[in-house]
Order: sequence, then structure tokens, then C-alpha cells
Amino acid sequence: MSAVLSLILWLPVLGVIVLLFVPRDRIETIRLVTLATSLLTFGVSVGAALAFDRAHAGTMQFVELRPWIPSIGITYHLGADGLSLPLVVLTTLLTLLCVVYSWRVEVRLREYMALFLLLETGMVGVFLALDFFLFYVFWEVSLVPMYFIIGIWGGTRRIYAAIKFFLYTLIGSLAMLLAILIVYFNATPRTFDILALVQQQPLARNLPLALVAFWGFFLSFAIKVPMFPFHTWLPDAHVEAPTAGSVLLAAVLLKLGTYGFVRILLPLLPQAFAHLAYIVAVLAVIGAVYGAVVAMAQTDLKKLVAYSSVNHMGYVMLGVAAAAAAAGRPALAGAAVTALNGATVQMLAHGVITGALFFLVGVIYDYRAHTRGVNDFGGLGARLPVYTGITMLAMLASLGLPALMGFVAEFLIFLGSFQIYPALTVLALAGVVVTVAFFLWTIYRIFMGPLNSRWAALPDMDIRERWALVPLAALMVVFGVYPRPLVDAINLAMVAILGSIR
Repeated sequence: MSAVLSLILWLPVLGVIVLLFVPRDRIETIRLVTLATSLLTFGVSVGAALAFDRAHAGTMQFVELRPWIPSIGITYHLGADGLSLPLVVLTTLLTLLCVVYSWRVEVRLREYMALFLLLETGMVGVFLALDFFLFYVFWEVSLVPMYFIIGIWGGTRRIYAAIKFFLYTLIGSLAMLLAILIVYFNATPRTFDILALVQQQPLARNLPLALVAFWGFFLSFAIKVPMFPFHTWLPDAHVEAPTAGSVLLAAVLLKLGTYGFVRILLPLLPQAFAHLAYIVAVLAVIGAVYGAVVAMAQTDLKKLVAYSSVNHMGYVMLGVAAAAAAAGRPALAGAAVTALNGATVQMLAHGVITGALFFLVGVIYDYRAHTRGVNDFGGLGARLPVYTGITMLAMLASLGLPALMGFVAEFLIFLGSFQIYPALTVLALAGVVVTVAFFLWTIYRIFMGPLNSRWAALPDMDIRERWALVPLAALMVVFGVYPRPLVDAINLAMVAILGSIR
């Protein structure tokens, strides 16, 4: 039995334990321990990706299964397939880049770095867990570090934002706990094993109870995504969080919700999901259009990027809802797989692109201009060529320019969804038009025109900031030009998930 997934999962915790023995005033030692831990964790995850059998990406690999609390059927069950492994690599990469970016943080540095490593374990654990008890534990573990990161190192309204984030997510977690209990007590034999429950389909013959369980899971995942109208915690959390917190919040934490829809709701409660798929699709389209329109009205660059996340997560949920509606209908099987492929690629593309955008907001705000007002700038293109180039690349990728990563994801979503929900897909395309408009307008206001004299001495990105951003810029181009390795692996996993639906 391989232990590579446990290594990825627990290395950050080992790093936290080491940090506890480092005196607070040993700043360089704290930085180096955290960097070494996150670098090693990323290296192991890349090693797992290289050893991953892509020809069998639809089956769980590196599986670890050990009894944990046998009396109630709880196991330590981990596994990775073409859905979870790319998200794990994304998480370890972004955690490493956040550590590099945070090199100049000095306030309570040991606690700051320890919380980021704990957050990494929580997020990776959600993607790897194949037991509901384990899944729920890691879901909750990912909540607590982010609460403290926002509440301690955030902006002036950090306490309000942290409490709002915590309460929203906690309410969703309790709803998910109720849903898990409903599934568990209707299983024969009773088990928390997710794969066994998918095979059993314990609520397949009890649609009313399946709908109750569906809403429990739905509330938890929809708050995390966040879907309209559960999105109101997101702008506050993003604006108040420190830069690295905003990056992980947008790039990874939101994906826990969309991952839950694909990994759990779709194969476990397919009848209930198909019954309510149209409602989910309508909410997704509202979110896509609403997010784009509100983003266009923002003059705070961080808020603008935050609302663009609501917009892009709407596309993901349109793809997932379309796949749920078509599941079990052979004539639409190809469309369902295509839509779900697009939704999963969009999870990764949004993680890379929006993670980069939040880093870029931090570069201009944290150590240079100390303002995020879009209208405060102008003409930066001539003064900051590297910053301008990477920001324009990220914004063009986010608006879906061909040959960049965002385009591949959105194209697959719309291609699949149009065959299932043509009218809703056309409405969602309106969100694309607005997205293009607000990003191009933002590029013009910040980088074009005469240089604002206030920024005549503004320095360009330093070497540390380039190390944090160049890898993400490269991924946008590489997977935009040649997405096949990624799409092939995801496709096999999506075929397997949809094939498990009876």
C-alpha cells in the first residue's frame, strides 16, 4: 500500500510541529522551515502526478485504507483520481507560492506560517478523503485557519469579515452533517465510506428523503462555491484578507464546494440532483451574470476580482447542473461528460488565473501604492512593464481569450451545456460579454493613457514577486495552448463518475 498521499497530507503538519520549537524572534529560521515544508510537499505531489497512471485516471490510485473506528464503520481511506489529483497539485503549488510571496510578513510570523500549513492539510485532506467522517473533519479543519488569517492579519474590517465567513461556512457544515447522517442511517451495512455508499445508493428508492439529504449537501457546497444568493460573505472576506489569504480563498477554498458537487452529490444522489438540476442551473446563470455586472461597477480592484469569482463559479455550476440533468440519458451522455470536463477544467483554470490576479492586487497595494482604486492609476504600462505584462495576461485569460487556459474551460462548459440547457447557456454567455467589457475597461484605466504623476517613481515587480507569479503565468499559456494531458485525465474521471450513476 502506497503512503504517498499520507505524505502529502501530513508533511505540512510536521512543519507546524517543527515551527512550534523555533523561537519567535528567529524570523529567517521560521521562513526557511515553512519554505522547505511547502516545497517538499509540492515536490511529493508532483512526484505523485508523474507516477499517476493517466490511462486509468478514472479509478482511484495510491489508495490507503485502514480501519480507524471500526465499531461505527469509520476508516482512514484516501485515494486520488483524475479529478482530485490536479486539485491537490494546485493546492500545494499555491501554498508554496503564498509562502514565497509572504516573505516580508513579520507580524506574528510563526503563527502566520503555521496557519497556512494547517490550511494546506485541511484543503488537501478534503480532496483526498474517501470516508465521510474524514471528509467532514478536513472540511472543518480548512475553516479554522482561514478564520484566524482574516481575523488577525486582515484589513480594518477584518473581525466582521472573519466572523461572517465563519458563520456562513459553519451553517453549511451543520447542514452537511445532517445529510451525512441521513445517508449513513439508511445504508446497509452502515458505513461512511464514500465509494461504498455511491455503489449502494441507499436513498435511491426514497426520493423525498433523498431531496432532504440533497438540500443539506447543497447548502454546504453552495455556500462554499459561493453560488448566488449565498455569495455575500465572499467580497468581505476577500477584501479584508491579507493577499496570500485571498489567493488561497479564491484559488482553492472555493473549489471545495464545486468538488463536493462533483465528487459527492452527483454520484451519491443522482435522482435528487436530476430532479432539482434546473433550479441549480438557473441559480448558476444568475450568479454568472450578476457577478459580472457587479464586478463592472467596482472601483476597488480587489472587489472587482472577488465578484469575477462569483461570475466564473457560475459557469462551473452551470456545467455541473447540466451534467446532473443529463445523467442516465444515453442520448446526452457525451454532452454531460463535456460539460463536466469543462466545469473541472474551469476549477483549475480559475485557481491559477484568479490566484495570480489576487497576487497582482497585493503587489500593487501591499508594498507600493497602498491603494486599490482602479481610477487612481493610469499609464502604468510604461512604468511597470513586467507587472503590466503579467496582469494583462491574467485578465485576458480570465475573460476567456483563446489560447489561454480560461478559454478551454469555458468552451467545454458551453459546448456541453448548450445541448442540455440551450436557453440558459445563451443567457450565461451574456456574462461573458460583460466580463470581457469590465476586464478591458480595467486594463485601460490602470495601464493606458498618460502616467499619473503620483506613480512616477513606482518600482516594478521584484524577484520574489516574479517567483510567485511567473509559474502561474506559464500554466495559463501551457494549458491554453496544449490542454490535452489535463483534459484527458479529467475526462476519464468524469466518465467514471457519470458511469457510476444508475
